[in-house]
Amino acid sequence: MRRSLFLLPVAIFAVMALLFVKGLTMDPHVIPSVLIDRPVPEMDLAPLPGRGADTGLATKDLKGRVSLVNIYGSWCIACVQEHPYLVEFKKTGIVPIFGIDWRDDPAQGAAWLKRHGDPYERVGNDPAPGRAAIDFGVTGAPESFIVDKAGIIRYKHIGAITPEVWSKTLLPIIRELQK
Repeated sequence: MRRSLFLLPVAIFAVMALLFVKGLTMDPHVIPSVLIDRPVPEMDLAPLPGRGADTGLATKDLKGRVSLVNIYGSWCIACVQEHPYLVEFKKTGIVPIFGIDWRDDPAQGAAWLKRHGDPYERVGNDPAPGRAAIDFGVTGAPESFIVDKAGIIRYKHIGAITPEVWSKTLLPIIRELQK
């Protein structure tokens, strides 16, 4: 009995050590999404001011071709870092980029795009509390989703898109889905 009481703390420590070691091997940027391999959530978002009446974003806009959906906000510091790359990626014409201006005043979102450039084919405003972003499972901005031709979410990227993320992760997935 005494011996088993002595071994109990050792066993607990061993289990905790194994969990700690496993945790160190996991990528903190990879957060599983329940929406992978599921249809894009239903949405019909209003356009930003100055972009035209028919430039908002709806679920139907994300069907028929592979696309990239980017969640951003004028208040988001990491979005400022990511944005020049999105503008460059748009110039390649490889994939249409759609935006969701999350938890933002529409006028501020429009002014932000005017100041930094507009890489989006369509942009929908998702004001607080951000129902569309909640439906996408967004945890913070920026986040991006690759959507296939059928309107199914195939990949979720959390954080800013950099040239490295684009070339090593997103572009190969996009190319494979475009086949």
